Amino acid sequence: MQGEGISVDADGTPSGSDDRRRRGPVVAALMLAMALAALDSTIVSTAIPQIVGDLGGFSVFSWLFSGYLLAVTVTLPIYGKLSDTFGRKPVLIAGSILFLLGSALCAVAWNMGALIAFRVVQGLGGGALQGTVQTLAADLYPLKERPKIQAKLSTVWATSSIAGPALGGLIAAYADWRWIFLINLPIGAVALWLIVRHLHEPQRAAVTRGRVDWAGALTVFACGGVLLTALVQGGVAWGWLSPRSLALFAGGLLLAGAVVVIERRAAEPIIPGWVWRRRTIAAVNLALGALGLLMVAPTVFLPTYAQSVLGLAPIAAGFVLSVMTLSWPVSAALSQHVYRRLGFRDTALIGIGGAALFLFAFPLLPYPGQAWQPALIMLLLGAALGLFQLPLIVGVQSTVGWSERGTATASILFCRQIGQTLGAALFGAIANGVLTSRLGGAGSLDSVAHALENPASVADPERLRRAVDSAVDTVYVGAGCAAVLALLVLAFLAPRRFPVIGVRGPEGGEAGAPENGEVGALENGEAGAPEKALENGENSGPTPLERPVNRSAE
Repeated sequence: MQGEGISVDADGTPSGSDDRRRRGPVVAALMLAMALAALDSTIVSTAIPQIVGDLGGFSVFSWLFSGYLLAVTVTLPIYGKLSDTFGRKPVLIAGSILFLLGSALCAVAWNMGALIAFRVVQGLGGGALQGTVQTLAADLYPLKERPKIQAKLSTVWATSSIAGPALGGLIAAYADWRWIFLINLPIGAVALWLIVRHLHEPQRAAVTRGRVDWAGALTVFACGGVLLTALVQGGVAWGWLSPRSLALFAGGLLLAGAVVVIERRAAEPIIPGWVWRRRTIAAVNLALGALGLLMVAPTVFLPTYAQSVLGLAPIAAGFVLSVMTLSWPVSAALSQHVYRRLGFRDTALIGIGGAALFLFAFPLLPYPGQAWQPALIMLLLGAALGLFQLPLIVGVQSTVGWSERGTATASILFCRQIGQTLGAALFGAIANGVLTSRLGGAGSLDSVAHALENPASVADPERLRRAVDSAVDTVYVGAGCAAVLALLVLAFLAPRRFPVIGVRGPEGGEAGAPENGEVGALENGEAGAPEKALENGENSGPTPLERPVNRSAE
């Protein structure tokens, strides 16, 4: 069996040129797994009327999304640490099985409460899919080739984001809504078979595995669940200053304190301190948290703007947003040509600087305008964000060895998810405030959604259109501020060049080795990361890419 698949050395890279040719099945499995995670975030939305009509529970249906989101987010750091401890393959297999089990249970749900509970089970598996797929992608490809696999994964995510609502609508219209979950089973089964059959990781000595910090894992899960519940439901199911919100925030802060105490004492903490002590990883975590924050503006508010202000049908409104997902993977694939010359940080600065300009340009659009105008801004925004996100992910994954890569990858995905949750709560409150002010105390996002479904119920359509225009403009200004925050974090906290770890690549050379004589610098010295020179401003000349560092201890 070993010779029939792709083998991965102890440092996490493919073991030879033959394996390089045979990693196609594993890449196919990763793309299928990513498609499952991406589709599940969007495909359910268009079938909500049919689900509610069959099962009832209209007052709590939002938990179909919130429960899944909570489970994915709070399990990301746990799965990251487990993949560093036990290997990627067992974690990905366990997560896939859990996801498929949740899908099968969702298909046989007998009421809304059961469906919500089974969606949480799906989310527990989805956290493993998202984090481990990204980590394995870095394991399988050396630094110079990682943009290829990342571009493929970005394309899968973008295509799934576009196809999900349409596919969900077709299934809801021409079949039973339960098929939305049943179609996961054959796709997931193929991905699972490919991973079991073709991915081979070396046996790691028990002494290097250490003990699993189960107390920390449970506390992290509880803390994240409580705080994210407060953020997701606050201002929606109950008021921000209601006793329920205050109790949840207080409980979350107490649990956060417990997490700090437990993780400091743990021999192998789920969230190790080096994630925040190393400048590179800490800065990228904060920057991608800001990315999650700003992404709420286009993904949540742009479709409402396109329908209520521009008067577009839902499908046309979706196209205005979808152009961003077309330019994003193309820009991400081409970003390697930029960061090989400028370095990871400077490439990301260019991307987020452009994103800030495009976000601030949105409020300058004429009222009511034409559909191509916001579509053009979304096209440019996607290109800018592809140039921003991928170099940071590849850069962080290249600064750590195999035994830390899962934790590092999970930390940046976790921060991005937290940013999205914070953004939904923050910008939702801002938009509701603007609508309330413009509509004389009688407006909210819920009232706008109702107006879109029942246009005849609106007494003054023009007033509503202008109110929505003002609300979305304000949200885009807030998103632009989030982009500026990310820019400042990278400019002042991130090192100019990331300390790339040199590991054995598939051709026998160093996977992280720069080309054409490019050199770089190192940072501080915590937790095994040789990071001293940049702190003191050494080697800060115009050399373009990071220097590889061999860490044989790993």
